[in-house]
Amino acid sequence: MTEKKLELYYFEQCPYCQLVMSALRVTGLELKVKMLDIHEDHKIKQKLVELTGRSTVPCLFIDGKPMHESKDIANWIHRYAAELQGEEGRT
Repeated sequence: MTEKKLELYYFEQCPYCQLVMSALRVTGLELKVKMLDIHEDHKIKQKLVELTGRSTVPCLFIDGKPMHESKDIANWIHRYAAELQGEEGRT
C-alpha cells in the first residue's frame, strides 16, 4: 500500500468521533493522522463544509477523499492498520 495522507475532522465531545479515536489508539495509528478539531478554529469547520458540503463529524480524508460514518471509518482503520503501520520504514 502506498503511503496514505490521513486527516480526521472531529471534535472531542462527539461520541461518534470518540469511536474513531479509540480505533486509532487501539491500532497505534493516532500519530499517522492529522487531527483537525472543528471547534478549535472556525476555519477548520468551514474547510470541511467547502470540501464535503457537510459539517458532520467524524470525517476521515484518505488521500483527499472523505469518508463519513464512524463505523465505516473505524472498520477501515482496523482493516488497514497493519499496512499503514508498515509504511513507517519505507522511503
